Amino acid sequence: MLVTREFAFDAVHFLPSYRGSPEAPHGHRWRIEVTVEAPVGPEGMAFDFAELGEVVRRRVVERFEGRSMNEVVPVPSAENVALFAWKALRHLPLRQVRVWESEGCSAICREEDVKGGRS
Repeated sequence: MLVTREFAFDAVHFLPSYRGSPEAPHGHRWRIEVTVEAPVGPEGMAFDFAELGEVVRRRVVERFEGRSMNEVVPVPSAENVALFAWKALRHLPLRQVRVWESEGCSAICREEDVKGGRS
């Protein structure tokens, strides 16, 4: 069973080498979606939404909320933020992490992106 939780936070970032020239710092309302996979247990749940929320907030959202993301991820593209979140949550039975920088613009990180040498 796949279980997904979505989170949102406000943060500033800039891409230092965007198209060959520095980009000015600017803010976004970021969204992150974390999907885990587990079998449904006797209590009728595969993974507790509350537990997932606590872990993602503590390990990812609180690191970025209201800050410059560049302090945590030197090049905070949606792709690198998704990879950061995957690594921060790797102890969970992750299936995928999706990060939206803005409406309609997202990046997805899956296990093969981390283990396949693409990270």
